[in-house]
This record gives sequence, structure tokens and C-alpha cells, in this order.
Amino acid sequence: MPAPGPRAFRRGNEYRLLMDALVLLRDLASRPRHAADALRGRLDPAVLAAHPGGHPNSVAWLLWHTGREIDAQLAALTGEDEVWETRGIAKQLGLGEEGAAVGYGHTPEQARAIEVTDGEALLDYVEAALDAFDFHLAGVTFADLDDIVDEAWDPPVTRAARLVSILDDAIQHLAQAAYVLGMPQRG
Repeated sequence: MPAPGPRAFRRGNEYRLLMDALVLLRDLASRPRHAADALRGRLDPAVLAAHPGGHPNSVAWLLWHTGREIDAQLAALTGEDEVWETRGIAKQLGLGEEGAAVGYGHTPEQARAIEVTDGEALLDYVEAALDAFDFHLAGVTFADLDDIVDEAWDPPVTRAARLVSILDDAIQHLAQAAYVLGMPQRG
């Protein structure tokens, strides 16, 4: 039997391949898409406007923010334009300046200003942002994962850490939207 490659280890007489980081990232990248798809057909205007417990972030805000955080962070990472503008989503959702923000640090008033009654349009935006993410990830090599992309942190942020962070944030906000959908009363 040949010697194992760099991603294999020996256990007894067997060689087993280790899953590499890119395979794991691609799997993780599929998770927000499945979570968003599970919301399709369930987002009427009352659900989108729900502010459980009086929290300023509505379901519409959660979905808008999911798309924005993927889109804006990916554009900063790749140097590409945001799908927010290139696909006409900014115009379609009509949220003005507030919509062009990302939502981090929103005041309660700013968060409440994100009002969208078309859940499918919000999910289409999340899907478009995830499509851009998948396109970027398809071109990333194992070596690219160690690229330093943000030196403002200690330790500096690698491409791998930023990609995981983007996906983690998306998963959290989509899960929050799903949680609200499961509430008997959403007021």
C-alpha cells in the first residue's frame, strides 16, 4: 500500500482520508441555504413585521440582515460589487439608506425602519448572496485559507476565519427567524 498523502493518517493497517477544510467549508456553506429554503412560503406580512417581546429586530430585519452581512462582508473580502446593487435588490426592496447599511450597531429606530412585506424577495436576496459566496468559495484553494484579510484584530483574521464568521452569522439569524415562525403568538 502506498504511503499516505498529506491529508491521510494511519490507523492500524488502514489509511483513511481526512476531510479537508475546504470540504468542511463547502458543507457549512450549504447550511444557511437549507435554513432559508425552509422559510419559503411561510413569510406573510404579519410574520415579517413580528417583533417578539418588543425587540426592534423583526423577522424582516433578520432576513434582510442575513443577506446584507453575507453580501457586504463578501464584497469587502473579494473586491467584487455587492449583489445588493448589481442585482437591483436595493431598488426592489426600497429601503433607501437604511437598507444599504448592514445592521451592525443599528439603533432600535433604525432596526424598526427595515420594513419589508415580501418574504420571497428577502429570501431571494439571501439566496443571491449565498450564490456569490459559493462562487467565491469555489475558487478558494487550501493555501488561500491562511491569507490574512483583516489586521485590525489580534490575532489577525484569516480568510478561513472570515468565511466561517460570515456563515455563522447567517445561520444564527436564519435560526432566529425560524424560531419566531414557530411561536404561537409573535407580537
